[in-house]
Amino acid sequence: MTTAATRELLLPLPQWRAEVLDRLRGGARFGGMYCTHQDEDAQMRALLVTRMGVECISAELAPEPDGELTYPSLTPDVPAAFWYERALRDLSGVMPLGHPRLDPLLLPWEPGQQRPRPGRREPAGEVPASDRQGPVDVSGHGVFTLPLGPVRSGVYESIEFLIETPGEDVPHFNIRPHYKHRGIAKRFEGLGVDDAVLIAERVEGISSVAHALAFAHAVESLSDVELPPRAGLLRVIHAELERIANHLDVVVRLCDAAGLAVGNARFGWHKEAVMRLVSQLCGNRFGRSVVRIGGVAAPPRMSPATLHATIDLAAQRIRADRRALMESPSFLDRIRGTGRLDAKLAASHGALGPVGRGSGFDDDARLHRAYDGYSELPGFEPAMSADCDAMARLRVRWAEIDTAVALVQHACQRLGDTADHDLAVPVEPRDGFATGWAESPQGEVLYGLEVREGRVGRCFARSASLHNMVLFHDVFHGDVFTDFPFIEASFGLCYAGVAM
Repeated sequence: MTTAATRELLLPLPQWRAEVLDRLRGGARFGGMYCTHQDEDAQMRALLVTRMGVECISAELAPEPDGELTYPSLTPDVPAAFWYERALRDLSGVMPLGHPRLDPLLLPWEPGQQRPRPGRREPAGEVPASDRQGPVDVSGHGVFTLPLGPVRSGVYESIEFLIETPGEDVPHFNIRPHYKHRGIAKRFEGLGVDDAVLIAERVEGISSVAHALAFAHAVESLSDVELPPRAGLLRVIHAELERIANHLDVVVRLCDAAGLAVGNARFGWHKEAVMRLVSQLCGNRFGRSVVRIGGVAAPPRMSPATLHATIDLAAQRIRADRRALMESPSFLDRIRGTGRLDAKLAASHGALGPVGRGSGFDDDARLHRAYDGYSELPGFEPAMSADCDAMARLRVRWAEIDTAVALVQHACQRLGDTADHDLAVPVEPRDGFATGWAESPQGEVLYGLEVREGRVGRCFARSASLHNMVLFHDVFHGDVFTDFPFIEASFGLCYAGVAM
């Protein structure tokens, strides 16, 4: 099955804000917001997520006498909108009146610089590099700012943390992710939907399958198509293998932070084994070019029985090393009680993926808004913890690895019993607006897609990393510098997805 059709409600701007707040008070979760441009027109869109699907509340924006586009900010009443409104200001030039802090987030803007205005068919202007210093919020005797990044040791992605500290404690820091901004929203424009899948796969390279699925679901929702059963099961297999590899990468980074060379090597080997399995299955280590609109691109290069046995052996090896790691006092002492994310904050923000589930917030698109073959497979209990710390987030990932292995094996069994061998159905893209979603290893990926004359007019690609990153400010409660790499690794974010 595909994701359900999107409910879109177009309202006058004064009613728009009230309606969004009413829906959120009624139990909807804030999923993101953005602006789309067409010619001289602009439209605000707020995406609200429920257990049944995604609703879009839209409003037309009219320019002020000075030509500026404005609207009343949501952030004072919806803190989860804080970064979205900053991103919207950077990309579209729209001013959220009453926003508490409009520092540049995605682009280091200079006065008079042209905004990209996604959705409006015009080339994006050049964005010059900026060496402007970041803001300073903490003052006092001995307080100084320590910039961590954008270039750091190892192979970590580029991002800058401006840590304001009197010494060891981390009372406050600012995050500047714009170094990874690649103009993704503009790159989608004008592409046919089949070609646009290639861009979706590269929004977050480590979650290529999840992004391709979310984009494909939006197109399939517009065209009202039903996937062949075999295609839905193959999509599940690739999505779950991607989940296992990503969760193992988090374990590698935690071991690296703890200086556990053996753990680093062992779990790096397990991750490599899973990625090689993906390559054997489809020809690409990241699962790229597997998902196509209407199904999957090709049959697997491995029989279901062989895949079942291979993933079973990999799971046994992972569990053996997991037991050893989770009995290592020097490791457990570093993650127990570290980086606590308050459960109430996680729920009010709508924290996604292991970050949310590690603080007791239950939302898993595979269960609550099922898609593809997930609805055909045995149900599973979501991995949850109420401990709220880095260890809780790791335990959630261990449980999700076990669940992913079981889902892959169930899908392999179903593939052997499925008589229908169709891999895709033809899809004629229809014009209009739709949303699509998928559960990436980091949490829910959400796409807002507008198709105009058979081509992408506007595509809003919201990663779980973008939604969760702002919470990183709120997890340092007595933690010190040496806790930073553990907390960062436990969040498991992709900064390319943050910077869009």
